[in-house]
Amino acid sequence: MRAATYHDGNGAHSAGATGAEATALSDLISTSPAVRQSIRILVADDERILRDSCASVLNADGYHVTTTGRGREALDLLQTRVFDIVLLDLYMSDVPGMELLRTALGTHPDTIAIVITGKPSVESSLEVLRAGATDYLPKPFTGTQLQIMVGRAAHAVIVARETRAQESSRPAGGNSDKVLLLGTAPPFRAAIEQARKVAPTNASVFITGESGAGKELIAQFIHAHSHRNARPLIAVNCAALPEPLLESEMFGHVKGAFTGAIRDKAGLLEMANGGTLFLDELIEMATPIQAKLLRVIQDGVVRRVGSENTDAVINTRFIAATNRDPDEAVRSGALRKDLFYRLRVVPIHVPPLRERPDDIPLLAAYFLEHSWRAHRGGKETLPTLTKAAMWALRAYPWPGNVRELQNVIEHAAVLLEPGANVSPEDLPFIADAGAEPEPNAAADNALADGGYYTARERLLSKFERRFLTRVVIRAGGNLSKAARLAHIDRTSFYRLMERHGLQRDSLANTPDE
Repeated sequence: MRAATYHDGNGAHSAGATGAEATALSDLISTSPAVRQSIRILVADDERILRDSCASVLNADGYHVTTTGRGREALDLLQTRVFDIVLLDLYMSDVPGMELLRTALGTHPDTIAIVITGKPSVESSLEVLRAGATDYLPKPFTGTQLQIMVGRAAHAVIVARETRAQESSRPAGGNSDKVLLLGTAPPFRAAIEQARKVAPTNASVFITGESGAGKELIAQFIHAHSHRNARPLIAVNCAALPEPLLESEMFGHVKGAFTGAIRDKAGLLEMANGGTLFLDELIEMATPIQAKLLRVIQDGVVRRVGSENTDAVINTRFIAATNRDPDEAVRSGALRKDLFYRLRVVPIHVPPLRERPDDIPLLAAYFLEHSWRAHRGGKETLPTLTKAAMWALRAYPWPGNVRELQNVIEHAAVLLEPGANVSPEDLPFIADAGAEPEPNAAADNALADGGYYTARERLLSKFERRFLTRVVIRAGGNLSKAARLAHIDRTSFYRLMERHGLQRDSLANTPDE
């Protein structure tokens, strides 16, 4: 393929790959000439040399390319014709680039938009990515970068076409399995709604929340409702593997790269090509690997450990998650700022279970039925959660969140008799949890964390919460009875519950004696 150059005031720049480099790219972007010819591309930029150079490179690669240097003409084209890929300048003279972007994505929702600009900034890149652009290409750029980025977009177009073809040929009622997200609490429904909106796009998602709150379920939900759901969702726990092993697992390796590398091996990034890569506990990833991952996200090119060549061009969606504060991780240097901005196009926070107590009965009933069928086959009568057990579950703070609730219910389901009434005593993990520390341990903590008064306040708070939890459980959720058992007037009892986050409004729904 012949090379081309363009000038943008900063000198001449190559706009096409040459020689072996071009051959390697053609091999990696495995689309036939007929398929490329079916991919329609619009290049909208008011710099004629740049526009013509881009068209020359893309035409040489076999794509069907249309160009325009006027924003109004670009608007007309977008409103009257369908384009698979749109490359548009963010700063055109007669029409704002954001208006062109919204038109491209609004008129034809399957269109993939790539924004190019000579005035790159973190703010503008975040703005266009949040608006729905797939990628952001700052000037000056090389022909190789253009080919890689368009190649990734073309691959996404092909995947979407294949997925639609599979769905249209699937028999009625043969829908793919959907991820079950149970809960009616407003903060949890808000997280689901964000996931539902972002799922059909290619935007990167950054999920925060405590361990066990359901971050991976949200990632599965996004993938299941995306056009990538015919391809794999690959999950990697960044905290579970040491740095050398994680690097090899992520990027793959070539034979002889290190002791034990007896053959070439593809990494998880290549395995997730066309699908989604879920990076759980991202902040635990070593910073050198973060830098290497950032390069893959920006260029879509994977180089295996020990390789001096480009081994794969990928088109992968990234979803990251952490149970830590990402802003604090950026400030401390544990998380690269540029990687954070790349991945946090759409942030989603999953609330802890203690902030959604009204969802606990729904979740508990589901886990009980699911565990009972898994361990008993569903042939015997399902046990019933008593009102006292429900109050015990609601009053417990659930430090392990939904995952801990599932384990507690499964423990009970394994040991219960058919048709039994589940009481608080059948939930021993709750009854035994939260024991106070030994006095010596408390003294050691006091010395480490601020002395006598700090330790006293901490231990008093733990005692109050534990006492209130137990007395509400003993009263079966009846607040008047609980206040009498505690020898506290009801108003003071309410205030104590509010102070410790025990959800006065939800508990007050229980009728008095």
